[in-house]
Amino acid sequence: MDINKVRKNFLSKEKYLQPFATKSEEAIRLKKIVEDMRPPYFRDSDKIIHSFSYTRYADKTQVYSYKDNGNISKRMTHVQLVSKIARTIGRALKLNDDLIEAIALGHDIGHSPLGHVGEQILDEISMNALNERFAHNIQSVRYYMNVDNGGKGLNLTVQTLDGIMCHNGEILSPVYKPMKKSKKEFLRQYEESYYDLDASRKYAPMTIEGCVVRISDVVGYIGRDIEDAIDLGLFQREDIPKEITDVLGNTNKEIVNTIILDIIDNSMDKPYIKMSKDVYEAVFALKRFNKKNIYLKSMTTEEYNYYKKGMTNLYKKYYNDLLEENMRSLIYRIFLAHQSDEYIESTKKERIVIDFISGMTDEYFLNQIKSIDIA
Repeated sequence: MDINKVRKNFLSKEKYLQPFATKSEEAIRLKKIVEDMRPPYFRDSDKIIHSFSYTRYADKTQVYSYKDNGNISKRMTHVQLVSKIARTIGRALKLNDDLIEAIALGHDIGHSPLGHVGEQILDEISMNALNERFAHNIQSVRYYMNVDNGGKGLNLTVQTLDGIMCHNGEILSPVYKPMKKSKKEFLRQYEESYYDLDASRKYAPMTIEGCVVRISDVVGYIGRDIEDAIDLGLFQREDIPKEITDVLGNTNKEIVNTIILDIIDNSMDKPYIKMSKDVYEAVFALKRFNKKNIYLKSMTTEEYNYYKKGMTNLYKKYYNDLLEENMRSLIYRIFLAHQSDEYIESTKKERIVIDFISGMTDEYFLNQIKSIDIA
């Protein structure tokens, strides 16, 4: 096989990309690697989907945990929707859809069990234990750099890691402009995120492809979460304010289609990603509606208190097991048995426990807190 010819075939589409799109030749890795026939961002996607952390998406919460309804979205559903939406926008705008796919597939790997609720609880635990913040976007980067692959990391490109770090769809903007960064600047922002959570939510991606994924994260959940809420009987479709539905539509299909077409129309041949004023305001209003009617009602106070107590007790148990070197503990048998000596020796015990808990699926987490209750 002529590897160089195959690689050239892989890269042939890049000559049609916009001048401000991110080219494969610009790829930066934290560690040197022997490249093969695959372009670097294409290879990043392969690394991500073959990781165990990616497999665990399938049993992690999107919004609703432990609902007896097989149609309700899981984190895996959301990630695939974001990937498809972002690649649609990227291809229409002649951007690098290999990089877009890698960022999109990996963007939520750091989500803990219970979704944003679990993230909030782990943030409190992390602040009490380490005086450091916990955020799923930063944990995603940490997993790919320091935890996955037995603690060796996946050695993804800086462009992919930065897009994952800067993907947060919680903060909506009418315009998304990339901010050029060096490897050093990316690492500085990453380290800063453990102490300034607000800053980490506002970082601009270093590539326009990262900007596409950031807005696609919003598009991927804002309509689908409505379908889940209606399916669970939380409200009726007619309850969505008319000033929103008149602009966006009132089904996930209509909402996704409207926003995608609007972004493409307003971003064509531009070095930034933009929505029109009307669509931006409608999306902003819909996010506010969803927060009030979906996210703040996704879990009862009793459920939250139960899971918070359970996660806190799990943390204490595993931390004590590390202190006492209890080799029978699951944190040794399930987690540390597969981690490198370098990871174990260079990582604080508190951080090891947080890494373990954050990587759990919902079902595994629930079984663990139930086992503590029984004991």
